[in-house]
Amino acid sequence: MKNIADWSLKSQFVLGFALILLLSLLATASTYALGAVLFTRMEYKGVYPANYYEKQIPDIKEYIRKENTALLNPSAKEELERQVPGAGFLYQVVDGDGNYRYGTLHEPVFEGRQQLYDGLNKPIRYRGRYVQTVPIIGGDGRIAGAVLLSYSLSPTFAEGQGWLAAVFAAFLLSPFFYIFLFTLLFAKTIAGRINEPIRMLMKASRKIAEKDLDFTIEYRSGNELGQLCSAFARMQEELRSSLSAQWRLEREKAEMIEALAHDLKTPISIISGYAEALLDSGAPEDKLRRYLTVIRDNAGKSAGLVRQLQYSAELERFEDRLNVLPVELVSWTGKLIKQFKPAAAAKGIRLSFLPEGAIGVCRIDPEKLERILGNIVSNSISYTPEGGRIEVGLAVEGRQVRFRIRDTGPGFPPGEEERAFERFYRADKARGQSEGHSGLGLYIARRLVESHGGEIKACNAEDGGAVVSFVIAAAGEEGVN
Repeated sequence: MKNIADWSLKSQFVLGFALILLLSLLATASTYALGAVLFTRMEYKGVYPANYYEKQIPDIKEYIRKENTALLNPSAKEELERQVPGAGFLYQVVDGDGNYRYGTLHEPVFEGRQQLYDGLNKPIRYRGRYVQTVPIIGGDGRIAGAVLLSYSLSPTFAEGQGWLAAVFAAFLLSPFFYIFLFTLLFAKTIAGRINEPIRMLMKASRKIAEKDLDFTIEYRSGNELGQLCSAFARMQEELRSSLSAQWRLEREKAEMIEALAHDLKTPISIISGYAEALLDSGAPEDKLRRYLTVIRDNAGKSAGLVRQLQYSAELERFEDRLNVLPVELVSWTGKLIKQFKPAAAAKGIRLSFLPEGAIGVCRIDPEKLERILGNIVSNSISYTPEGGRIEVGLAVEGRQVRFRIRDTGPGFPPGEEERAFERFYRADKARGQSEGHSGLGLYIARRLVESHGGEIKACNAEDGGAVVSFVIAAAGEEGVN
């Protein structure tokens, strides 16, 4: 069964209200039952029943008939009041015309003889009380007057037992007391359930304001507050991921600057040294040519490092923008590969382009593909030893364009194939630095391949050498969307 704490807040409030009413009803019924028992035990002792005074009237009537006309004399007042109880009774003695003579009931009840006769020997209502009229018969047999007895038909309390009135009043008001009591109890329970997650969220908010994400929200529930805490926890994770990414970017930026400064130091030192040598010595023309060649080559390396670094910095702004054009891949790739043959030939490397099957026209972003292939092929030329070979393979399968670049270099260190695509990664740092490579080539290639909806991998060939393959999404033929 689902835990009540997991119910929605609305359901919990409805249940709480129903339980307040039910428990209040049960408690009130128990209290009234206790009051009934107390009333029964106190009856005729501290509490008089509703007909208590009415039962005393026959004895009073007997005294009135006995005394008869003597009661019309005010001197009989004292003796009459001994017979009529002072508590619960009011009385009035009137003459034959209904005129007041004496008594504790001072307001006139009857106006004239006729009303007096009409009220004889039967109870009448008068100002919320009952009045019985007992006639006084004269010696001539006519009505000479009457004694009016006024009483109430409701439970009353004996003299000195006034505290019982407070007790029975408490019994009557008990429903309101129980409703108030159970409302407080349930309010405290529900408030405790609500305050716990709210305190956690407030504490978490303060920590976030202090840039401290090292906290956990230990509240699990299926209600709205539990969902809010779960959403807050997800936000915390997103913030943590975002800040981690930001810290990583800051660290990479610092590493980038450090690497750039380190990689530029050598070519710039060479340029500076050779320039000073030219200024300080009258060298012959062939020596000047060699010096100028060294200066030009190292200036080119420095410019290349700066261009790669600049492109890497701009990559995030432009990598998601595709300028797709129809391209005849075989001829386009062949022309691109030719641009790298002079650099390969300088090291005695045989650079081959090996397309597979009928390829035709595909819709791709030629600028990005040129950058991808250029970075991979340049990287292979740098790491392939003299007399080696590089093969660039191309195949198209439906909407997939596949390239495979294989060289006969030393390959990747075992277990570091995936690291080859990290920013500033170089398997041979000494050689990479000497040849002007920053370790950004494969990193940029991976980002561009992924922006083109593709995937890139690196591995070592079974017979030695490195293999970098990638696939990008494209339409099969011109005009296909």
